[in-house]
Amino acid sequence: MKKIVALFSSLFLFTQVQAQNFQTILDEEVNPKIPGILVSIASGDNQLTWSGAAGLDLIEPAEPLEADQTFRIASVTKTYVAASILRLMEMGILDLEDPVSKHLAPEYTAILSQDYDLDQITIRQTLRHAAGFFDHTHAPEFFDIILKTPDHEWTRTEQFQMCVDKGEPIGPPGEQFSYSDTGYVILGDIIEKYTGKNLDGGIKELLNLEELGLKRTDFEREDPKTDEKRIHQYFQGMDTYGFSPTMDYYGGGGFLSTTEELVDFFQALFQGKVFENPETLKIMLEPVTYEKKANMDYQMGMYKVKIEGMDAFTHSGFWGTQVVYIPEKDLFMAANYSSIWRGSAVAPVFGKIVKELEKGN
Repeated sequence: MKKIVALFSSLFLFTQVQAQNFQTILDEEVNPKIPGILVSIASGDNQLTWSGAAGLDLIEPAEPLEADQTFRIASVTKTYVAASILRLMEMGILDLEDPVSKHLAPEYTAILSQDYDLDQITIRQTLRHAAGFFDHTHAPEFFDIILKTPDHEWTRTEQFQMCVDKGEPIGPPGEQFSYSDTGYVILGDIIEKYTGKNLDGGIKELLNLEELGLKRTDFEREDPKTDEKRIHQYFQGMDTYGFSPTMDYYGGGGFLSTTEELVDFFQALFQGKVFENPETLKIMLEPVTYEKKANMDYQMGMYKVKIEGMDAFTHSGFWGTQVVYIPEKDLFMAANYSSIWRGSAVAPVFGKIVKELEKGN
């Protein structure tokens, strides 16, 4: 009995020490340019779970961040959008080889057809950012409007019109990778069309998010409790709290979430709790190659990176969010830097956490 007690005591002590070390890592990420950070970690079997926060939410007057606060996940929303389209495929509503023109609302088809032959662009190509759509967010006018009138209420129509008016097609469909929010705004419209709900409700229905226990994963303005817990996120020192969420509300982004619920969703996705058919996840993660090497190893709503030499599936978002799954470690992690980190495709905190975990093995 004494040996058993000693064993449990040593495990508890190790966990406490490990948690303290994780917190130290977070504390060291905070600096004058990055006022705060949120992180969650979970092993696939949930034997290891930890969430933490460091730094400030509001800088002046100073308010500390709390680990359960929500934030704009921006382009990480694309993982949910892609998974929703694949659910529509599973339901027999669409085929990935269908042309976009078969499913997009006529008023949007009329706009985009000014520059694009939507009969030649497939759903699969759009999911992979291989359709050749100019990204409307790359138009200089896009951020000019946001910075000058941050409360501007964007529409899907306006974003499609900007795609056509301010840029040219990147290239022939399927022949190159070119990341485009516009393509995912198209996919967002398709989800709304076939669910008869707004994008928040459509994604939740198709992916069973509420049944998965994701209570604080909502499009902004949909749940007051989720909105109330939203942190202040910063861009070039500017507090963007008052920026209208409509800037990426239609499929390129839109969700609020927490680091814990980002981890929970990735776990559900990779553990077979989202799709009806295991083959669907394989389709989502199928490798893609092009004649000219792509600048991202992008699949469908997901891309691959290296973390400490190991393959990881991930998506990141403009407002400093990233979620990752490392199959070799069966490890899930999510982070939000309240001001965007710079200099790498992977949030720096992830490599530091992996190294800390390896010390205990």
